[in-house]
Amino acid sequence: SSGINAEYGGTDVTMIGWGTVVHVLLEVAQMAQEQLGVSCEVIDLQTIVPYDAATIEKSVKKTGKAMVVHEAPLTQGFGAELAARLQEECFLHLEAPIQRVAGWDTPFPYIYEPFYLPDKWRCLDTVKKLAEYM
Repeated sequence: SSGINAEYGGTDVTMIGWGTVVHVLLEVAQMAQEQLGVSCEVIDLQTIVPYDAATIEKSVKKTGKAMVVHEAPLTQGFGAELAARLQEECFLHLEAPIQRVAGWDTPFPYIYEPFYLPDKWRCLDTVKKLAEYM
């Protein structure tokens, strides 16, 4: 087992996530196809240490566009490590800057968790931004 699960086999944007976020990304992939005509590949990064860099890089080289989504704050989140690695290994294949969708960089009361966590609307907006990037 590679410790990774690729869904949807998309061709336009690679969406990388782990944990609960994967369910959001699967819904976003369907919304992107229906509303924007954008084909997304969803990668469920089942482990982050170690993680399957080769599979992620293969997908990003195919699509040319990547977004990393996680629930942790944006700053110093694991998404930054993935973005750095993808930039190093896939630079000549990238057609847009790597995007991150994450929690906000602020403490928050748990009652406001729905406003803090990356939701399908923030993710879909980022897919649209990537798809339209010139």
